[in-house]
Amino acid sequence: MEINRRGFIKTAGSLALAGSKASLFARQDKGILVNDIHSGLNSTRVRQVEAVESLKQIQWVIRGSARKGLKVSIAGGRHAMGAQQFATGSVLLDTRTLSRILDFDREGGLVKVEAGIQWPALVNGLIKAQQSDKRQWGIRQKQTGADRLSIGGALGANVHGRGLKMKPLVEDVEAFELVNAKGELLTCSRKENHELFKLTIGGYGLMGLIYSVTLRLARRQKVRRLVKVIKLDEFLPSLEKRTQDGFTYGDFQYDIDEKSDTFMRRGVFSCYQPVADDVPVPEKQKELDHDDWLKLILLAYVDRKKVFDTYANYYLSTSGQTYWSDTHQMSVYIDEYRKFIDEKTGRKTPSSLMISELYAPRDKLTEFMNGAREILRERGTLVIYGTIRLIEKDDETFLPWAKERYACVIFNLLVEHTEAGKKKAADTFRDLIDLSIKLGGSYYLTYHKWARKDQVLACYPQMPAFFRHKLAYDPDEVFQSDWYRHHLKLLEG
Repeated sequence: MEINRRGFIKTAGSLALAGSKASLFARQDKGILVNDIHSGLNSTRVRQVEAVESLKQIQWVIRGSARKGLKVSIAGGRHAMGAQQFATGSVLLDTRTLSRILDFDREGGLVKVEAGIQWPALVNGLIKAQQSDKRQWGIRQKQTGADRLSIGGALGANVHGRGLKMKPLVEDVEAFELVNAKGELLTCSRKENHELFKLTIGGYGLMGLIYSVTLRLARRQKVRRLVKVIKLDEFLPSLEKRTQDGFTYGDFQYDIDEKSDTFMRRGVFSCYQPVADDVPVPEKQKELDHDDWLKLILLAYVDRKKVFDTYANYYLSTSGQTYWSDTHQMSVYIDEYRKFIDEKTGRKTPSSLMISELYAPRDKLTEFMNGAREILRERGTLVIYGTIRLIEKDDETFLPWAKERYACVIFNLLVEHTEAGKKKAADTFRDLIDLSIKLGGSYYLTYHKWARKDQVLACYPQMPAFFRHKLAYDPDEVFQSDWYRHHLKLLEG
């Protein structure tokens, strides 16, 4: 196996990118090893990788795989950590070459893109297309923390950002085109194939491959960041006041120093307020670059008291800066952070961060945070980064995670890549899920598959019905993932 200059796998004497018959059906004794980018805990051996770059090629590969009895998995940016994008022994469809903007409706504020396009290409493509326009359109929201996620993957997980009055991404989806297990192209919207629309968004690629997505945009506007360090019990009242005052985005990045009395009880509160069109956005403002972020991540590993103070001081220094409503949502992601940390700290075994997102009713947020604080201390599990955002109720998808107007608490936990280290992380996440359920909350399916059967059913009682719908639309189970296989076995047990 070798990698060509465009980053695609060369197998059996032909490029997977080309979608040739030799590539699709050549014997693969050892297969190809793939993994998620962030945690590195989902090493999976697939039969082969097909980098699809056209609708015709997608249909050909899916139909050919189905005829041969092969299973298909779908991957874009590879950031999901629960193995939703990989299936052992499958033909993995790499969608990253599906990256074109297909249509842009300047009157209606709609953009149609191929589903493999990632957020930077979409945001920058829209800006470039509107350079001479006085009034411009931009994205409403995207997931935070990383940019290089595909739009199709974002639909599959039904992601959310830091909007103060926004539902998950389903709210922004006008329609999408889905290639089903027969290779047919179906248009799905609130008016056409509505059941598939509800099942596919937040359905983790199990209903088919999303070929294109039509997103609703919002008018680009300038926003000013205002920053304070506040106590946890001030967060929701402050956010409610900011929302009433017209602020559009915001979050709370909490103290991660487990030895401090303020651990998870204070944080950096940032909100963004629309300002007049004539307020300038300077080309150069205070911002953290690649190396700055690496230093902060390292500091979070070795000195969590100092890192919070450092981060808070930096963010306070940016209070008053002006940004565009779309580009301020972009962020730096350090692909090599795991290697850097292990080298700098001299770790004998690899480690990484594992994310989980837990939900609590807003009036139970302080109780949840206090309970989580005790769980993390008792387990000795370290938080390297954590934040709180809000979400509006999702009343559209079949498998919604935002069942209520929740507070969303994100944990980036340090995980040692040993059996003991993974068990510790799994036990910690299960304790946090129990706490969330006790308070009327839930958890996000995207990040791991460590929840117990009772926890899955408590938070997603409709999952067995979801799997029955999957079989109705895909009776031969052409589209699979190790996440799907795990949950089928779990719920049958």
